[in-house]
Amino acid sequence: MKHILGFFRSFTVFEGILFSGSVAAVVLSFVLLHNTDYLNLVGALLGVCGLILVAKGNVAGQAVCVLFSLYYGYVSFLFRYYGEMITYLGMTAPIAVAAVVAWFRHPSDRGRIEVEVRSPPLKEYFSILLLDLGVTVAFYFLLGAFETRNLAWSTVSVTTSFAAVLLTARRSPFYALAYALNDVVLIVLWALAAREDPENYALVTCFCAFLLNDLYGFFNWLRMQRRQRNTK
Repeated sequence: MKHILGFFRSFTVFEGILFSGSVAAVVLSFVLLHNTDYLNLVGALLGVCGLILVAKGNVAGQAVCVLFSLYYGYVSFLFRYYGEMITYLGMTAPIAVAAVVAWFRHPSDRGRIEVEVRSPPLKEYFSILLLDLGVTVAFYFLLGAFETRNLAWSTVSVTTSFAAVLLTARRSPFYALAYALNDVVLIVLWALAAREDPENYALVTCFCAFLLNDLYGFFNWLRMQRRQRNTK
């Protein structure tokens, strides 16, 4: 109970509104769409909890995101979004584990409740871009071979999510912008899926909430970076 109270006490007023609004949106969409798969509800709530913690630079958020990756990989497999499944189970989850270690080893002046924000050199961003382009080309043909649904959007999702997890592990504020782009792609993907099964609109709502959390994460990480530099 003490840890739960500490979790909520660490929120600013805006973070409290963002978190409670995200949870309410996810739960309402689940109820209004008469969704009966409670695994979807639990998975979406895990994602919301993980993202607000990541936005605050808390290493626990990365651990929660590992669990969300496992859930999302399973859901993607059921709808034959193999790009999403392979990306989250084969890349996002393992790199998120590496990010947990990296964040744990680089706390800020506030301790391990907040990671030390890093500004990678330009050549590192260039390396990430080249690696991301290579992964994108490879996955386009791989996903095509698996007859993945909505191939173009699925490939773009691989591009944005792979860049996002790499930037997260490198502790760059731009991780959040990459994830925000990925959220937009996922909103499109699951809106297309909802044409066949309206229950998938719950995932559209979920990723809309993710988008707001990731946009907040970018601005909050810039604020954290300024404060950490001033402290030093």
